[in-house]
Amino acid sequence: MTMKIFLIFLSCFTLCCFAKQRSTLHINVTEGAGRKIPDTFFGAFFEEINHAGAGGLWAELVRNRGFEEGGSSVPSNIFPWAMVGDDSTIQISTDRSSCFDRNKVALRMDVLCDGPKSCPPDGVGISNPGFWGMNIEKTHKYKVVFFAKASGVVDLRVSFVGSDNTELASNSITSGHGFRKDLAQRVAALKPKFFRFPGGCYVEGGYMRNAFRWKDSVGAWEERPGHFGDVWSYWTDDGFGYFEGLQFSEDIGALPVWVFNDGLSLNDEVDTSMIGPFIQEALDGLEFAKGSAKSKWGSLRASMGHPDPFDLRIVAIGNEECAMSKYRRNYLKFYDAIKQAYPDIEIISNCDASQKPLDHPADFYDFHIYTNANDMFSKHTKFDDAPRYGPKAFVSEYAVWQSDAGNGTLLAAVAEAAFLIGLEKNSDVVHMVSYAPLFVNKNDRRWTPDAIVFDSHQSYGTPSYWIQHLFSTSSGATLLDSTLESTSDYIVASAIEYRNPSEKKMYLRIKVVNFDSDPHRFRFSISGVDSKVKAYGATRTVITGPNVKEENSFSEPNRIVPQHSSLKNASSDMTLMLPPYSLTSLDLFI
Repeated sequence: MTMKIFLIFLSCFTLCCFAKQRSTLHINVTEGAGRKIPDTFFGAFFEEINHAGAGGLWAELVRNRGFEEGGSSVPSNIFPWAMVGDDSTIQISTDRSSCFDRNKVALRMDVLCDGPKSCPPDGVGISNPGFWGMNIEKTHKYKVVFFAKASGVVDLRVSFVGSDNTELASNSITSGHGFRKDLAQRVAALKPKFFRFPGGCYVEGGYMRNAFRWKDSVGAWEERPGHFGDVWSYWTDDGFGYFEGLQFSEDIGALPVWVFNDGLSLNDEVDTSMIGPFIQEALDGLEFAKGSAKSKWGSLRASMGHPDPFDLRIVAIGNEECAMSKYRRNYLKFYDAIKQAYPDIEIISNCDASQKPLDHPADFYDFHIYTNANDMFSKHTKFDDAPRYGPKAFVSEYAVWQSDAGNGTLLAAVAEAAFLIGLEKNSDVVHMVSYAPLFVNKNDRRWTPDAIVFDSHQSYGTPSYWIQHLFSTSSGATLLDSTLESTSDYIVASAIEYRNPSEKKMYLRIKVVNFDSDPHRFRFSISGVDSKVKAYGATRTVITGPNVKEENSFSEPNRIVPQHSSLKNASSDMTLMLPPYSLTSLDLFI
């Protein structure tokens, strides 16, 4: 009896405590009171990290296809290729007899056995395991391209070989452009309005000799020399190159944002007096994307199957280099040359102008933030006092990381949601935002957490990925005038008006974060359109979970995902409970 009384008392005490934590969001929908959010507000950022492209978005199954990974000196290591047979039946080495000028290394196989009497039953040769496995399914077709020459008649056979303990699955492509379908669809589902590529530190390189150079990444795939990305310590054949970044942007309906090398790496810098060739390389890259099909570099683009120019409007001069001694002087050289040749191109500076104005011209300034969950939550006010004049902010990389981020926790995602609401409310200053990194192959976690996790045949979104889904409607929407009154410091909220493109109907979306361990009583009050809020057609979407350290996984890919329910009898004044550590999104039909 005593125990029952105690439990009843505790329950009452808890509810009373919950009732004390209250917030009200006052929303003014009077015509003219809102402000348009930039059309380019929400996008995606791709970097070749974690095998995001090689063995990821780029759907090529063969790893080290050109035998260049072992270096240009021969003989060389051909890892991960392996011998089929043994050294008594076949001899394998590399030489420089390739038929391609840009990648001269070729594989040489000397068959030592003679026919079925002395050779193994399955023959001799080489095998490739792909990127931690290949996905092969009998009902699908796969294109195999190879170039071979022989001194005599050879019985040459190509086959896909599985093992009993390996599940074979399809690794299909989309749009005919060579992108892995499931990964491409996950990015497209975010409805990004821009696609920043190809990095990141990957563009810089640890040293200039290993920086990403766009000219080596275009042309026929088999002719590209590839390069060692020394920042993330792996070889890439550059199948996902400059052209593919432009093409993928177009495929998903996003504006490309090209980040190019500006003569700076993490460890060395080209002096401004010798920066001219690098400027010309950038101008050539712009001609490749935007030039006529009859121009030198535009004709190469046309020969690759895209005669019309790409819609490239924004470029970034380098990445995270503002503190380097040569950056500003080099930047100004690039800026002047690009503006003279392409005055319509908008240019991003690496230097942060959120606290004080830049000392050089720019259309955007880049802002990156990687921090813990509590600090990320506090940063929802970061741009409240940023200058309202001059270049606009491009928050091109943000994420909660380190100890409380794990491989992608609920805690990290909810903190990021609060930060995004803050950016949305400051979208007169912040014109573009994207999460980083986008992809991680589970076999090569160079950086965690990430938005999309994959292996050779499956993928899932982390909680941070699903948070981004609820901001995809913000681009081009109207930010409504709203005021939050709250007894808690852990509530962040905003309201927008947007058109649902599939239904062609107008909705009012309220997003509210509860970054507290207790539930919270939340009320919203809409003034100006009492009669316009329909009682039907409203929905509530919640992202939360039983534990802040919850993560998604291949075994439980939907552990933390948006949960949708109808919001019955919707009105302009409603009260509801917010779960602990949650993002709640309310869509009201108006």
